[in-house]
Amino acid sequence: MSTSSKLAGKTAIVTGASKGIGASIAIHLAAEGAEVVVNYSSDQAGADKTVAEITAAGGKAVAVKASVAVPAEIEHLVAESVKAFGKVDILVNNAGVYQFAPLEETTPELFHRQFDINVLGLILTTQAAVRHFPAEGGSIINISSVASTLGMPGGAVYCGTKAAVDAVTRSLAKELGGRGIRVNSINPGMVTTEGTASAGIDGSDFQKTVIATTPLGRIGVPQDIATAAVFLASSDSSWISGETLFISGGFR
Repeated sequence: MSTSSKLAGKTAIVTGASKGIGASIAIHLAAEGAEVVVNYSSDQAGADKTVAEITAAGGKAVAVKASVAVPAEIEHLVAESVKAFGKVDILVNNAGVYQFAPLEETTPELFHRQFDINVLGLILTTQAAVRHFPAEGGSIINISSVASTLGMPGGAVYCGTKAAVDAVTRSLAKELGGRGIRVNSINPGMVTTEGTASAGIDGSDFQKTVIATTPLGRIGVPQDIATAAVFLASSDSSWISGETLFISGGFR
């Protein structure tokens, strides 16, 4: 854990923070002094573990259950965050789902599940959170993907959601800049998480191909993303907005 306090006095909401990249971001923000709301939709045990790790290190965190696919639950998430810590300075839109399918198997249900969470959920969570940002502004960090520009067979819907996230990031940066709110996205390459393990990606031929075509010769770990999120959340990046930061070992 870091002993510095770049984010002292700040409150952060991290969606989808029960495990993987979201949990690592929450833990790293807390290590820099932020009070953190650990959002989850189903994995309460994972969220509680993230909160426990933060509090054991002397940080402050609460877990709040809410699905960003449900507008009423988004309102609950933000209300509970304000109730716990009084305001919101940092929002990390990390919650997301992915499901690959060839064109002939793509259904409206598959489309709406991914767009409702990855795009609409991100927009509505941002809408609800910025109402509680202080007068001096704050930072919004959207977790996108190299998939936004890479394009992959079977990924028309998922890649489409992430391209949308990049476009939303640029638009909101221009819309919210006058309020001192910066909006950036992080576009990770392949990162080893509980999700890649359960999806059978770890050790697969697909993963080996990605490693072989990644200039730095490895896939990512959650900390690779989390340290960049701290940078974008802090005043170290005070003149950066509307950017898409690719963190992928050079894989594009």
